[in-house]
Formats: sequence, structure tokens, C-alpha cells
Amino acid sequence: MSGRNDDPVKQTRDDPMKQTTTETAVITTTARVTAARVAIREARPRRRTGTLLWAAQILLAAFFVFVAAVPKLTGSHQMVQEFGLIGAGQWLRYLVGTAELAGAIGLLTPWLAGLAAAGLAADMAGATIINATVLHNTTFGPNVWLTAVLCAACALLAYGRRQQIKALAAATRR
Repeated sequence: MSGRNDDPVKQTRDDPMKQTTTETAVITTTARVTAARVAIREARPRRRTGTLLWAAQILLAAFFVFVAAVPKLTGSHQMVQEFGLIGAGQWLRYLVGTAELAGAIGLLTPWLAGLAAAGLAADMAGATIINATVLHNTTFGPNVWLTAVLCAACALLAYGRRQQIKALAAATRR
């Protein structure tokens, strides 16, 4: 035998698209959202890993809200001075602060946590590059180590939530 299954009943059972040969399948938005939630739920890591990931997410979310985003958005003197030295203008401070706040909220949202961690890793990669190149001779230069560690932590979180990112990407493609 060549490995093919010639039994049409078995083929119909194995392939759900062949089950609706005479009917038209209608997929509603609600069905897509439900399928996405099921896929994301099935992509969850094991219990201990999930607990560690949630603990790290909560700590990082608190850090990004209280230490990173709020000072940028409220116009802390230190943040105004730091972004003035970068030379791109104060609009960048608002943009980065908003992105960090959105990322922190995303870390606490179960189905967005992986994507938020990836976004925050990219944000911290940019901050590390700016600290190492533009701000290296200022008082803000040593922040390169803090931003590098935060970048690595967010990248590890994104890696830990990679199955959820894949499930979210698959759900949005449907």
C-alpha cells in the first residue's frame, strides 16, 4: 500500500472542509474570536512556567508604568533633559512614554502579553542603542546597562509566550 487512504468516509472525517460539500460554511466574527481564544488558551505554557512568566510580567509592568512611562508622560525634569540631549524633540518623549504604558498594560492582558513583551523588547533595544551612541558621554550613559537588561528580560518573556504570539497571528489571519 502506498500510504494513501482510499476510504472516502475516513477522508471526510479527517478533513472538515470535505464535510460541507453541499452546504456553505459561514464563519462569523464571533466564531473567529472564539477560535482565537481557544487557540491562545491551548498555547499556554505549563503551570510552573506560566506562574514564573506572570510574576515577571507583573514586575515588568509595574516598572514600565511607574519608573518609565509616568515620568515621561508627566514631564519629569530628568526626562525632559534626557530627551533634550537626544535632540529629536519632546514629541519622542511622549511617543516612548505612551508605547511603554501600552506595553505595560499589554503585559497584564493575557492574550496580548507575548506581543507586548516583544514590543517592549524592541523599545528597550532602541533605548540601549540611543544610550550607547548618543548619550554615552552624559550622565544618562550608564543607563545602557539597565536598558540592555530590560531588553533581555522582555525578549525572554516574548520567547516564553511565543506560542501565544503564533496563535494570535494565526487568529488575525483568518
